[in-house]
This record gives sequence, structure tokens and C-alpha cells, in this order.
Amino acid sequence: MCGIFGVIGSDNAFIDIYKGLKMIQHRGQDTCGIATYDNHFNIKKCDGLVTGAFDNDDIDRFKGSTGIGHVRYPTIGKGGVENAQPLFVNIPYGIIMAHNGNVLNYFSLKKKLQNVYNRYINTDVDVEIILNIFAHHLEQRKNVDFDSICDAVKNVFNEVQGSYSVIAYIANKGFLAFRDPKGFKPLIYGKKDKKHVFASESVSLDILGIREFTDVKPGEVIFIADNGEVFKKRITVSSQTACIFEWVYFARPDSTIDSMNVYKVRYDLGEKLADELMSRKEEFDVCMPVPDTSRTAALACANKLGIPYREGLIKNRYVGRTFIMPGNERRKSAVREKLNPIKDEIKGKSILLIDDSIVRGHTSRAIVEIVKQAGAKEVHFAVYSPPLKYPCYFGIDMQRKDEFIANKMEIENIKNKIGADSLHYLSIKGLIEGMKQKENIFCDACFSGNYPVNVDEDHIKDIQLDRDLAVN
Repeated sequence: MCGIFGVIGSDNAFIDIYKGLKMIQHRGQDTCGIATYDNHFNIKKCDGLVTGAFDNDDIDRFKGSTGIGHVRYPTIGKGGVENAQPLFVNIPYGIIMAHNGNVLNYFSLKKKLQNVYNRYINTDVDVEIILNIFAHHLEQRKNVDFDSICDAVKNVFNEVQGSYSVIAYIANKGFLAFRDPKGFKPLIYGKKDKKHVFASESVSLDILGIREFTDVKPGEVIFIADNGEVFKKRITVSSQTACIFEWVYFARPDSTIDSMNVYKVRYDLGEKLADELMSRKEEFDVCMPVPDTSRTAALACANKLGIPYREGLIKNRYVGRTFIMPGNERRKSAVREKLNPIKDEIKGKSILLIDDSIVRGHTSRAIVEIVKQAGAKEVHFAVYSPPLKYPCYFGIDMQRKDEFIANKMEIENIKNKIGADSLHYLSIKGLIEGMKQKENIFCDACFSGNYPVNVDEDHIKDIQLDRDLAVN
């Protein structure tokens, strides 16, 4: 999971990108980068958060009306600024590119690029694969027009397996955006006056006052020429399988993705969870969320069950998301630093504690401990998504089967492991009904094991080896 933002036709691209990236900082805290174009590319990439990476001096240095930005947490490749985006190639024309997603066949394509296309891959980040495949095929065409660009993107679609929403700028030609044929990762497009903006979430457009926007369709290419002319074409049409975890966990509740408001979806999921808990409502004195993602679902669940909703855990906003932190000990320590209980709201009560998911179980166990130590009579843990059991190969850093506690244990054993008095997961049926959409438009493979594209065993071995090397 990463966040991307791009603009063309801006009075000051750097300021727009800076604002846009801050709105999607939750999508990646490892590295960030910004590139603008003003007869040459101005590029800066840093470790950490956007607010710590850029300052007033950069406003003067980053000239141009066009640019792209990126926030990252690693899936393919190690973290660190050496693997930060955006990335640049100078042939043909000069192209800068960033993406959100995960290239499933990264390692085989890396060999192909070096041995067949004679293009050297210098980083461990998978956008460099997409960039070089696109650049190679564009170089074969005599002119850069929309047909040439579509032809190059079509070759990307044919060769690159996995998930990828991509933004790029071709020097002195125009701005390019495209989304993989299955539409795994979100990509929003909006326009205001001469300004065209692309982003991972609609909140980045909100901050710039862009109220009307649409989603880049799966398999669609959009090109904004330097003169402002807009070209669109859907190269391939197939059933969409957007990552369902965007609505469950990743996206901000004030975002709208693929025409579905995240807040509304989470509220509906909370009501579905309440339906499944209805026969047990007398067991609970109060309903509390694990902040922040679960607030909406917890409120809906409390309202439907007819029990009080209370805030019992206060979040320290200066500690990053524990889910995307590497290493179990680091995550456990961060939970203690991140959440502090309101003892008066907890003491002596039977708490229905709502969370979005359980991955490894370490975070859930630490949270239950915090609530019990604050004096809870009982802690009943409820999750508004099904048990996570299967690896994700499409952009979430859950790529090993042995990482999932639900893959190793039955629910009763998980309950005991995290120290809860009871544990309930939303059913897959409840999840799909809560989304209020057709089942086949989502990828729910992490819950169901039904992958929407073929996952080659050799690719899985390569990915698992890469993750082992990245964390050791």
C-alpha cells in the first residue's frame, strides 16, 4: 500500500503535491518523494513523513506546473530512501513515474528487462519495472501521440501481473495515468479550471477545492497533453476486483473510492456486525472502538444493538500505524505508546471492543491487556471483517501464510491467545452484504483464498524470499 498524487496545469505544482500527500500520509510512512518539471526534473526523496521531508526552501527550488508525489510503505523491496519513489528514466524523452500496488512477477520481469530489453534495474522497487517496460515500448514508436502511449501501456498490461495504479509525466509531452485491468488499487481523477489532479484518495482533491471527480476505470488510460487537451481510452475491459481492504482499513473515512464513501461502508459493516451479535447484546454494557479506523463501525454497532457508545482508548497521534510497522516487538511497543485508556469509562464494565481486523494477533492482545488492566470486568472482541487467512500479493504487506493467526488457530484458540472473553468475526456473507455491491467487483482473497488472477508458485517463492531478506 502506498499513496500517489499528481498534477498538471497548476500555478504551483509543489505546493499542491505537498498538500495532497499530507492528506494520504496514512498510506505510507517509510519514505516520501516529490518531483516537479520546469524544463528539467526537480526530484527530492526522503525517509519518513512529508512534513519532515520538505521545507520552505523547497518551494523556491521546486518550480513547475506539473509534478507527482509518493508516500510509501514497502511490499516489494526493502524500505529506505534508495527505494523511494518517484523514479526517473531519461530514454525516451525523460519520464518520471510513481505507483501504488505490487508487481507479482517482479523478479522474472527484472531478468527480462536486463537480459532481453537491455535495461538495467537499479532499485528494488517494482515501479521501476513498470517504468522501464513502458519506456521500452514507447521508444519503439516514432512519435509520442496518444496511440503510441496506449500501445506502450497495453504492453505493460500484457507483461506486468499484479496491482498497479500509475501516474507519470513525459517531459514536454504530457501527464499520464493508468490503472491495472482489474482495478485493484484506487485512482481518482478531478479537474478544476486548468488544473488536472490524480490521487489515491478523494481527500487529496478535497484539500485543493476540487469537488467533482471520477475514478480512473480498470484498464483505462488518461493522458493530459501539455496544452491541456485530454485523451481517454479504456484499453481492456474485465470484471473489477478492487481491494476490499481499502474500505475495511486503509482508506480515510472521508474518502470516496470507486463511487463508495468509506464512512458509509464502514457504518454498514458495523450494522452487519450488530446483526450477527444481536442475540448476545445483553452481555455488553458498552461498545468501544479501537481508534481510529473502527470508530464508524463501532458507532453503527452500538446504535443497532441499543447499547451506549463510549470512547475508552485515546490515541497518541504521533505514533505511526502499528499494522505497517516491521517486526513484532516494534509493533507491540508502539501499541503501548499509541493507546491510553480512560479508566472511568472502562472500570467494572463488560466491554464490546470493535476492531477492523486481526492479522498476527500481537496488537489485539496488547489492546485487550490495556483494557483489562484499566479495570474492565470483561472484554468481548468483535471484528467487522472476516478472519484474515491468506497472503495478499497485490499491495498489502501480508505476503506469508504463516503471518496470520487465523491460519494457525481456530477462533476459540485465537480468543484465548489475545486474552479476550469472547471473539466474533463478521462473516464473509456479512462483509459482502455490508459493501452493498456485487461480490465479483472486490478482491477478498485475504479472507476467502479466492485470488482473482492466477498466482504462480514460483512468484510466491520469490516474494517470500524477498520479504525474509527485507525484515532480517
